[in-house]
Amino acid sequence: MITIDAINQILGIKESYQAPEKLMDRMMDDQKRAETFDAFLEREKDMSREWFHEYFQDEHADRKAKKQDFTPDSVSNLMSRLVGTDKYMYYEMAAGTGGILIQHWQEQRCEYGPFIYDPRAFWYQAEELSDRAVPFLIFNMAIRGINGVILHGDALTREFKAVYFIRNMTSDYQTYSEVIKMPKSDALMQELNIKEWSE
Repeated sequence: MITIDAINQILGIKESYQAPEKLMDRMMDDQKRAETFDAFLEREKDMSREWFHEYFQDEHADRKAKKQDFTPDSVSNLMSRLVGTDKYMYYEMAAGTGGILIQHWQEQRCEYGPFIYDPRAFWYQAEELSDRAVPFLIFNMAIRGINGVILHGDALTREFKAVYFIRNMTSDYQTYSEVIKMPKSDALMQELNIKEWSE
């Protein structure tokens, strides 16, 4: 398991409160993103679980004001098996850093096997309100070669600050996804059921 100190070292920070901003900066730069992913994979190889669970919960979760908490791995596993009938589309509001999403992705890979699983056949839509959680969610989708979209904002009011397209154009799930911040447009609002853009 990767430690808090190792995460801070990779990100080049001294205090964990600096992590979301630093991680977002790296996720939006193609070269820095790949270098960050490579550095994490030198220390942790198990992609079947969410690496930031304890780090984020201990250092960044706002339990009091936003009622943020984390779904235990055992519950994530159960929920992933119970929810949804469409194998090729996945939707999650309040996705946090992506623990349940990762569990679903892992089950898909296991079901199809490494020689048949093609990330281009699957679409993930994740929505998250927390400014601090979104960089970790982007990281977790992009390092796993997932295709989908992250809507940063309020899933209930449908007011969003930003939309990030996470794209893997290859058939290889071990290829990192691109991260593209989408321009705010009426067409995007209609496609993703966004009622309003917020700051």
